[in-house]
Formats: sequence, structure tokens, C-alpha cells
Amino acid sequence: MLDLVLGSACLFLPPQVQAGIVGGTFVFNAIRRRRKHKRSQINNDGSVSNGNEVQLEWSSVTCRLKTHEGSDRLLLDNLHGTAKSGRILAIFGPSGSGKTTLLSTLAGQLPYSKKLELEGYVTANGNPMPSQKIKTGFVAQEDLFFSQMTVRETLAMAAEMRTRGSAKERDVLVDSVIRSLGLKKCADTVIGDEKTRGLSGGEKKRLSIACEMIAKPSLLFADEPTSGLDSFSAQQVVGSLKSLASEGNTVIMSIHQPRSSIFEMLDDICLLSEGKLVYFGEASKVLGYFESLGYTCPEHYNPAEFLADLVAIDHSSPETEKESMARVTALSDAWRQAHTNASIKSTAPGNGDGSTKNPGCSLPRQVMLLLNRSWKQISRDKATLLSRASSQVSSAIVFSAIYWKLGLKQSDIQSRLGLIQVSAVGTAMSSLIKTLNVFPQERTIIQRERGRSAYPVISYFASKLAAELPIGSIFPMLFGAIVYPCTGLSMKPVKFVRFLGILVAESFSAQALGLAVGAAAPSTSAALAIGPAVILVSIVFGGLFVNVEGVPKPLKWIPKTSLIKHAFEGACINEFTGLSFDCGTDKQGNPRTKAGEDILQELGAGHDTIQETLVSQGRVLLMYWWMAYRILKKKKPRYMELVAPQQ
Repeated sequence: MLDLVLGSACLFLPPQVQAGIVGGTFVFNAIRRRRKHKRSQINNDGSVSNGNEVQLEWSSVTCRLKTHEGSDRLLLDNLHGTAKSGRILAIFGPSGSGKTTLLSTLAGQLPYSKKLELEGYVTANGNPMPSQKIKTGFVAQEDLFFSQMTVRETLAMAAEMRTRGSAKERDVLVDSVIRSLGLKKCADTVIGDEKTRGLSGGEKKRLSIACEMIAKPSLLFADEPTSGLDSFSAQQVVGSLKSLASEGNTVIMSIHQPRSSIFEMLDDICLLSEGKLVYFGEASKVLGYFESLGYTCPEHYNPAEFLADLVAIDHSSPETEKESMARVTALSDAWRQAHTNASIKSTAPGNGDGSTKNPGCSLPRQVMLLLNRSWKQISRDKATLLSRASSQVSSAIVFSAIYWKLGLKQSDIQSRLGLIQVSAVGTAMSSLIKTLNVFPQERTIIQRERGRSAYPVISYFASKLAAELPIGSIFPMLFGAIVYPCTGLSMKPVKFVRFLGILVAESFSAQALGLAVGAAAPSTSAALAIGPAVILVSIVFGGLFVNVEGVPKPLKWIPKTSLIKHAFEGACINEFTGLSFDCGTDKQGNPRTKAGEDILQELGAGHDTIQETLVSQGRVLLMYWWMAYRILKKKKPRYMELVAPQQ
């Protein structure tokens, strides 16, 4: 059409101009045809080139683990190989063969350990890995998501975080990924967890792959993507990876023991046993290779099971262990002797730089996106919200029944002190336990996202606090609104408002402590053991059981950091100031009274004001927030770096 229009226009132009237009049109069409050809080029081996293909090569990759006995255990033994675009390479072998170690090493995702030594060379299109020029994706074994987000919302956020373009372009990208990975039926379904019904295991695994494909990586790693799935779901997942490879991407996956239909989808195989390379080549030729060595796969037998049995070490008896070790050593030696460099000779070396680097969105936009996700996660979690509300109401009812309509007698002094103490402790424990139950798992997701350099800690931390605080303030106020009038505490409106404010500040401080403990603890169970122990120390130095003035000097710092002390003192000052208690009569029959200020003096809080206790609560809150932030920032995932082998 363009040629026709220009040809018609040229009839009315001078010859010199006509020649220039014709020449320009020729060059334009040549460039257009070249780009079109580049986008859809088909290689000689049938693989598709997308213009950003990546060829990954590795050589002399060796990983040693230092044992407690002082010896070295070889996890990977001088491995070589090549993965190319448009094909699926499966790292295959029995348990303990080194599949995940090799895959993580190639992806630059092998967790750092002082006990590991890693050496070798890994390059992508000639660039040492990991490379900023090569955009990669890594699908971990465990599928971790924010359970209250839908599939579409999760992918939309990933798209805005990791890609550039208009909102319309991102929506088109998200829809395309959803269709290509078969997630259309569940696109608007929440992901779910043990409390909320959501996606199946296979759907979660495909969503994990989709989250990586949103960034359009040319090189995708998947660590045992079929683990824990039924055979149908496993085939769907591998089928999705096969489709991605057919678009020109390089796909490398580890797999344990696939069914025969999955085995047929694989293009290339890296077969490992005890960290040694036993075979590297096309999947269609693996049985012929072992048949040439005298090991024939029985007819109608799953090739994957045959290979797994062939290279497995049988530890059932010393004799079988020795025999299987000798067989694996012989197979490894046979491969090494026949192939000095066990790689697939690529007929289509990578000619792209993998992908252009997308910096993602700005810091303020990151905060808004993370805030939106945190708010949805909290506000949609009806089970947790109902549980927290029920806990606060039931506690308030129990305490109200115990301390019902306190008077101003001498016996009511102790009851008032007890009520204030249990209110402070109950509020703190409720907020702390909720945070410890949720945050350690959320931290794992955050660390994974930070490993992809999705956003800095400050963006997440600011959004987390902004989403948590409004909802977190509801529950202590609900508790206080029931307890305060039922127990007969001072009904002055200003004192009621102060009491609620003290409980809210106490709840925030406990939540901050939970964030700090959850950030530092290795697991949820460890966090749930550490957190209450810290609260117990706070209770001991909370002002009721130990007088602050009698604390030894080396321990003077503990009351200052106590969650309970400042809330207890503030609530006591709020309640006892201005009250007078009837203490009966003396020997002469004269009435005795005790001023609330005298009680505060005995507690060691006579010189403080409510404003001072609130400031102290604020200091404790900021201290624990700062600790949580610093721990999160320091615990950024670290990975092993390859070093050149010693000559």
C-alpha cells in the first residue's frame, strides 16, 4: 500500500525527487523485511529465534562442601554443558545427584555458605553470569504469594514493577501471559492458603512461571517445577515451559522422575549422579547411547525410570552400594572419555544481548503499589480479622466480668492495678502473636523479590506500616471500649480517650517488636518462641512486679525498653490521678483515705506525666521499627560467586 501511494505521488514530482523517494522506499522495505525475518527466524534445528536468544555455556563447574570431619565432599564434579534457545534442557537424576545445586549455580541463585567452594565458568552469549545484559527468570521450588491477591492482580503488579510501558500495554502483556499459561479460568481467583480456598498446586506453579515471564526473560530457570504435583498438573506445567521454549526462550529445568509423556517433551538432558556427568545431549538419543554401553531400556518401560534406576546408588546393602557406585563411576568415565566438552553443539548461537534492561517504576510508585498489595492482603483476610476481633471481644468480656464495676475501696487499688496490667499485657500479646504468625513467611516472599532487585527495603517497610497501622488500631480500641465502662474506670471522656490511645500505642510497639523478631528469626516457630520470651522480660520490668528504682545499675536499660512499663505507667497515671480511696478508719475511728498520687509514688511513677510516658512509648516503637528495618536490610539474600579454577 505504501509503495502504491508513493508511486502515485511521484508522477507529479521532478525526476530528482522521484529518484530520492524510490531509493528511500527501497531501503525502508529492506530494513522492514530484515526486522520481520529476525523476529520470526527458524533455525536449522527447528528452534525458533526471537531476536533475543541466549546461549548459556558452562565449563569446569565444581562445587565442594566442607564437612565437619574436615574433608571435602564433591557436590558437582567438573561439569560442562551448553543450553540454547528454543529448547528445554532438563537436569535429571536421582535425589542427591546435584540437580538443584547445578541449576542454582547456573542461575546465580546458590545460597551463600562458608562451607561451600564454587569454581568454574558460566557465560551467556559470551558474557559472564550473572550478567546485567541478560534478563533471566528463576522459578523456585516453593510457590510463595500473597494469598489474598488474585492471579491478575499479582501479575499486574509484577508487570508494573519490572517492565516499562503504558497501562494499556501492561494490561495486554498480563492478558497474554495469562492465556499462554492457561490461567484464564482462575485469573480473578484469589491465590489462597490454608485458611482461604484458592488455586490448585499446578495453577500456583504456572503462576510462578507467569510472574517470571512478565519481565520477558530470554533465559528461564525452573527448579523441579513438577515436584508435589499430580501427573496431569505436572504435564500442564511442562507443557507451558515447552511453549515458552518454542517462542525462542532458553529454558533450563531440574526434574526428578518425570512420566513418559513429560520425558517426550524434553529436548536435551543433563543426566547427573553423585555430582558427576553421565550423559549430556539430545533426549531422543539418550537410550541409544546407553544401549551402546550395554544397558538397554526394556520395551514399554518409562525411559525416565530406566535412567533413574541406572544411575541411582543402592544403599540397601554394602554389596549393592559398591556395585552401583562402580557402575556410576564407569558410566561417568565413559562419558568423560568420549566427550572432552559435553555440550550440545548449537547451530544457532545467541545473537542478542538477552533483553534490554527495564528499571521498573519510581520509588514513590513502588510504595503505592506495595501499599495497595499490603492493604488488600490485610483487609481481605476475613478469617484473621474475625479471629482477632473475637479474641479481643472475648478477652474484654472475661476481664470485665472479673473486674466488674470497681469501687474506691482499698481492695480496689490492687484490682485496678491488676486490670491495667493485664490490659497492657493482653494488648501486646495479641498484636505480637499475630505479627509473628504472618511476618516470617511474608519476609521470605520479600527476600525473593529483593533478590530480583524489584524494590528497596524502605519501599516495602513504609508501605507495610502504612497498611498495618489503621487496621491494627481497631482491635485495641475495641477491647478498651468494652473494658473501660464495664470495670468502672474513671468515666471522664478525656481519660477514656487517653486510655484508648495508650492501648493503641502499646499495640503498635508490640507489632514493631514482632517485625524485628520475625525479621531476625529463621522460621515462624523460632519467632513464636523468641517473641513471648521478650514480652516476659517486659512484664517483669513492667512496673508492677519490680520497682524501677530498685533495679540494679547493669539492668537499668531494660525497663527503658520494656513494652509493658510505659503503657502500664501511663494508664496508671491516667487512672489514679485525682482519685481518693477509702481505707477504713484508724484506731480512733477517724476515716482514712489514700490519694491516687501516693499510689503512683509507691509504683515509682510519681514524677512522670502521661505526656512523658507517651513519648517513652514512642521511643520504644521507633527503636523496634529501626531494628526491624536494619535487620531486613542486612538480610538481603547472598549467593555464591563463581571463581576461576586453579590451574
